[in-house]
Amino acid sequence: MSGLGKVLAPLQEPLVTLLDTPISWTEVLGFGSGALCVWLVARQHIANWPIGIANNLFFILLFTSSGLYADAGLQLVFIALAVWGWWTWAHGGGPGSTELPVSRTGRAEWAWLTAAGLVGTLALTLLLDRVTDSTVPFWDALTTALSLMATYGQCRKLLESWWLWIAADVVYIPLYAYKDLYLTSLLYVGFLALCVVGLVGWRRELVGRGRGLGETGAQAAA
Repeated sequence: MSGLGKVLAPLQEPLVTLLDTPISWTEVLGFGSGALCVWLVARQHIANWPIGIANNLFFILLFTSSGLYADAGLQLVFIALAVWGWWTWAHGGGPGSTELPVSRTGRAEWAWLTAAGLVGTLALTLLLDRVTDSTVPFWDALTTALSLMATYGQCRKLLESWWLWIAADVVYIPLYAYKDLYLTSLLYVGFLALCVVGLVGWRRELVGRGRGLGETGAQAAA
């Protein structure tokens, strides 16, 4: 075993047993960091990005050991997007602004996101089916594509990113249960609930800002 393997080995050791299935330290730590990350995103707290990166590292170990190779590779992309999202949330508000506001996804943006999602799902399904031993190539590919689309929207604080996360979570919950990752499946039930909270909160802010701008315009006209 390599030096890195020796360091990581304790994380793969079972901590508890749930439904006759051992739950590793990796899954428990992924559960905790993931739940905290989504809660922080819903509250638009910038600390979600470093917490999310830690969550990605735990999930790389977890998914690789469970044969969910697309999901494992996806975590590397998530880390790169997290760095971009971290910077965008801190500096993307434009001149005179220190915070990136919530906004809607434009038609052109929806068009290319949808096209990219369809192509990505097809390409990943074929890749996983032909070069890996994945037993769920299509579902692994679909959740990967949806998650990438949602993360892009999250980086730009697009309201519709929550709908994409909700769609991904609806598939993730039974997928992880099928792979005997019961704690992670339960985590994604929590993610689903937090996504609804985030959607409502971001929508409320968007509507409130629209009303504020309307009142400001009316006062200026008067």
